[in-house]
Formats: sequence, structure tokens, C-alpha cells
Amino acid sequence: MTPRERYLSCMLFGDPDRVELCPGGGRRSTLAAWHAQGLPEDVSDYNEYAYRLAGGTHDWPRGGPGFPVNERLIPTFEEKVLEVRADSQVVQDWKGNVCEIGLEYSTEYLRNALDFVTRRWIKCPVESRGDWEQMEARYDSDAAARLPSDPAALGRTLAARDWPVGLHFSGPFWQLREWLGFESLCTLLIDDPDWVHEMILFWERHVARLLERAFAHVIPDFVWLSEDMAYKEHAMISPAMVREFLLPTWRRWGEIVRGAGVPVYGMDSDGHVGELVPLWIEAGLNACDPIEVAAGNDLPAFRRACGRKIAFRGGVDKRAMARGGRVIEAEIERLAPVVRDGGYVPSCDHGVPADVSWPNYVRYVGLLARVTGWL
Repeated sequence: MTPRERYLSCMLFGDPDRVELCPGGGRRSTLAAWHAQGLPEDVSDYNEYAYRLAGGTHDWPRGGPGFPVNERLIPTFEEKVLEVRADSQVVQDWKGNVCEIGLEYSTEYLRNALDFVTRRWIKCPVESRGDWEQMEARYDSDAAARLPSDPAALGRTLAARDWPVGLHFSGPFWQLREWLGFESLCTLLIDDPDWVHEMILFWERHVARLLERAFAHVIPDFVWLSEDMAYKEHAMISPAMVREFLLPTWRRWGEIVRGAGVPVYGMDSDGHVGELVPLWIEAGLNACDPIEVAAGNDLPAFRRACGRKIAFRGGVDKRAMARGGRVIEAEIERLAPVVRDGGYVPSCDHGVPADVSWPNYVRYVGLLARVTGWL
């Protein structure tokens, strides 16, 4: 199978030659630790290297170009340091947020997920209707810069691809939280629901237009949303609020996605998603990740409850990876029945943290390769 065929077979409950091998992704602090523990500095793909160390001989899947779509505000805000304190700094990020971060980080860390960065929000860019009007002006859905420079040519290239290609978008909860801040968003859901509906509808139309523009040139294999809308035990808002405020947008985007022939429509959310998975299924989503174990998610239980209505990615407890030995062996054994049932690509249940040592990571990759058919 080609990597694209294998991806689709895995996510659509097919019969792949072997399940995708996607162990996880380390951040900068993780890679720094691994380099000190034996990972050579000149290795460009540490997952392939770990697979080889574990005895793997299959050809490693190679990707190719994607079809980047820019949903972000244009222009972005100026990134700058506003104040340097004894042990921290106050910065403005590209989204217009003012927040406090450690001195060891630059604003680049807030632009992309380079590492695990703790921050304290001080001020968010939308605090009034006037702020909102100015923010709206930064989202011209028809701006040329939102698609690749020659989308038609890239689309023709991708038509013959043998690797999976997808589009990623922020969901309405995620995006409103970026504009308003978490606390303000939650209070507005009660105090001014009409304004919340207005902002959600604006974002719904923005992403819908971007989907339509992209689909004119390429039909991807997946469209993935990000919401990150759950705590350790529950969703951040009630299922009733999800149904009122978010489900209609997820459903409308899903109609566009399915109407274009895109086979996988997925959702990313940290935290405990047990209350959310049934709503995602209702909205037409058929995949989700990363299924964090520390948040109480039980992937085998989700499969028993949902059957084959939704596929999963992730679900391997990063804490078991860090402990290694018999602990990680038991973790892979726990998930093996779901791997065999299909519709599941096992992987680290978030970014791989630095407390996962390089030797333990290699051992984990070997175990994962065996259960997915790569060894």
C-alpha cells in the first residue's frame, strides 16, 4: 500500500497491509534531552531512526507537499517584548494577546508549538464591540495570501500523490477563546449569547469560504479541527451549550467536507472528551485525537461505546512511555485489541515530553511497530 492508501484504510476501518506507524512528536526540550542521551545530532527523522534501532526493515513512508491554507488574521499583530521582569517577561504575541512567559522563551514559541510553554494571559485582543470590529477587518476570506501562490498548479501536482494531505482549521470554541480569552468567552455565553453567536457565525463563514476555495484546487484526504475544550474530567462547557453554540458550525463544515468527497473529518481536543465524542459523531465527525490517558480517557471503553462510528489517533499514555519497561509493555497490550479492530492509529497522547528518555522511546517504538505490523 502507498502511505495514502494505508492512512485511509486505517481511518475508515479498512484492511491495511499494516497500521500506520506514527509514534509521536517531540518538542525542542525533548530533542535536546534525546541528543544528550544518544540520538545523533544529524538524524533528520528520529522516528525512522528509532524504528531502525528497534529492528525495522520496511520502507519508511515519505511524504510530499501539502496544501497550506492560512486561516489566521492578516495582518498579524506585532510580536514584541513589553516588559522584562526578574524571572519572566511580558510579551505581545502575533494574535494580539498580552501574556507573561519565562525568560528562556522568545515570542516565536507562542507562534508555533515549539515546546511546552506555560503562560499567564494578561489581556486579550477583543474586549469590546469596537475591538471586535477591528478584528473582523483582519479576516478577508478571499485574500490571495490565504492559499498557496499557485494553487491550481499545486492542486495538479497533488492529484497524483501517494501520501495523505489534509487541511487544519481552528474550531469556533478555540477561535473565540483566542479573541476573548477563556474566562470572557465563558461569561459571554451567559451574559451576551447573541454576540457569541455573531462571532461564531463570522468564523463559520470564514472557514467555509476557505474550504470552498481550497476544494476548487484539491480534494484532501482529511480536514481536521482543533478545539481543546475539555478539562481533566469534563468538557469546558456543558453538552447543552455545545449543542447550541458549536454543533451547528461543525455540522455545516461537515456538509461542505463530505460534499466535496473528503473522507476523513476529524477533531483534536485535549482533556477528557467522553461528553464530547457523541456530539462530534452527531455533527458528522468520524475521527478524533489525541485521547489523553491522564485526563481519564479510556480508549477501549470509547470503542465499546461508539463502535465504528468514529476512528481514533493517539491514546498511548505518555507517562507509561516515560516509565518504560513492563509499564509501557502493558500499555501497548491494553490498546492492542483496538488496533486489531481497526479505525485506530496508536500514538503518544500528546507531544512527547522530555521525561521520556531516548532509550525508552526506542523501546516504545519497537513495541508499537510490532503491534501495528511493522516488525
